[in-house]
Amino acid sequence: MITGIYGRERSMVIKVKKIGIAQMISIVFLICITGILSGCREDGKTDGKEAELTELIWYQVGESQKDDSMVLEAVNEYIQGEIGVKLNIVKVGWADYSQKMQVAINTDEAWDICFTSSWTNDFLQNVQKGAFLELDGLLQEQGRQIYEEIDGRFWEAAKVGGKIYGVPSEKEIGNSPMWVFTKEYVDKYDIPYKEIHTLEDLEPWLKLIKENEPDVVPMYLTKDYTAPTYMDKIQDPVGIEYDDDGLTVKNIFETEKMQAALRTMRKYYLEGYINKDAAVASDDKAVKRFVTKGDGQPYAELTWSKDLGYEVVVSQIMDIKITNASARGAMTAINKNSEHPEKAMELLNLINTDGYLRNLLNYGIEGVHWERAEAAEEEKEAVMGRKYAYDFKIKLKEDAKNYSVPYWVQGGLFRTYVLENEPLDKWIVVKDLNDASIEAPSFGFDFHLEPVSAQAAAFRNVLDEFGKALYTGSVDPDKYLPELNKKLEAAGIQDVIEEMQRQVDAWKAAGQ
Repeated sequence: MITGIYGRERSMVIKVKKIGIAQMISIVFLICITGILSGCREDGKTDGKEAELTELIWYQVGESQKDDSMVLEAVNEYIQGEIGVKLNIVKVGWADYSQKMQVAINTDEAWDICFTSSWTNDFLQNVQKGAFLELDGLLQEQGRQIYEEIDGRFWEAAKVGGKIYGVPSEKEIGNSPMWVFTKEYVDKYDIPYKEIHTLEDLEPWLKLIKENEPDVVPMYLTKDYTAPTYMDKIQDPVGIEYDDDGLTVKNIFETEKMQAALRTMRKYYLEGYINKDAAVASDDKAVKRFVTKGDGQPYAELTWSKDLGYEVVVSQIMDIKITNASARGAMTAINKNSEHPEKAMELLNLINTDGYLRNLLNYGIEGVHWERAEAAEEEKEAVMGRKYAYDFKIKLKEDAKNYSVPYWVQGGLFRTYVLENEPLDKWIVVKDLNDASIEAPSFGFDFHLEPVSAQAAAFRNVLDEFGKALYTGSVDPDKYLPELNKKLEAAGIQDVIEEMQRQVDAWKAAGQ
């Protein structure tokens, strides 16, 4: 290109010798006018200045990575040409994210988009306090493509008061608790793990491992464990059971299913099936275990196997149920006070529809953090022509350790590449599973906490005092459940139940 420019300039100088001054002035004038009308140069500048860019600030949950700047530079190089945006990503650690976002919201700090969910930087509470922008209009303009592509039930969950306030990261839509078994022992004892679903189904196999594998913890639990919960806990520990079409609000610790589960956990603890430090333990990957509990998606066992360093297999504990909490597991909101809401929606639309950009954010830079890996011909044939399928896989390189991010924080997963140890149809299977998932009777109901916020705030201390010990079987539920419920009563749980029931009844009467 430089040679071409120089060539044009050289021919013009030669011709100037053969023409008069007046003609030369006319030519120079014409060149100037042409430059003004074109308004651009091949170096990407306009009239000697950089083209104007819209700068957006994006708050994300997750730890900073060594190669964040390198990846962000590549991202910005791409999106500047696509939509004229320069992005500044601010990462905040897991433990501090909710608090940091509340400070940013309450002090009117400048930011444009942020990660929000049902479990951190609480989506519903932020909408109710007016922090997030209503998105319906933007989705019909700058976000139409994602609005049409993403499962409509995600958009239903993104609504509060009939208006949409967040862009969902499309992934698994329902709660999918699983038992996670170490394959070594499954194979050694020919254990029919696919037939094991309930807590009680585990018992003979826990006994077998206890008797034959003295160095193995039959059921390894940590302080984050909760017994299988057959309820939509709308305001923990208050909610509606999955099979209750009558929508009766209950304290989970007064349901028969939870009481039975806690007695079973106590039995397992006394039998020595559960590690004695379960109520205070953090996950120690060095601990040999037969089974633990996880919440995942199809093929999650492949990721868990990679992280643990040995192979695991899984069985589903219960039918998948869709709740507001599960469908709000990962979302992105736009600041009510953002100066650039249209550009923010353009960015979210691009991230969720552009495979190159989505995977750049997801895995980092090809050739630095990952490389392409060949897929088997039979796998490629099986997914040919299917949406959400590529004809290759990827292999993470050594430098991938310098850019490891929570994928669902940035956008939907269905356009992300699959790893070399995963099947090409991974996201097709997840999408099919979403389509088959069943909505809980309470799906779509939002609890307005304000009338009983003081009572609900007091629950946390009670649950912290008793919950971990009860869930892991570390204490006798027949002794400690009455104490827990007594303290919940004193904190005002009946007020919360009655207020929630009133709101649920009104929601049901309005046709949900």
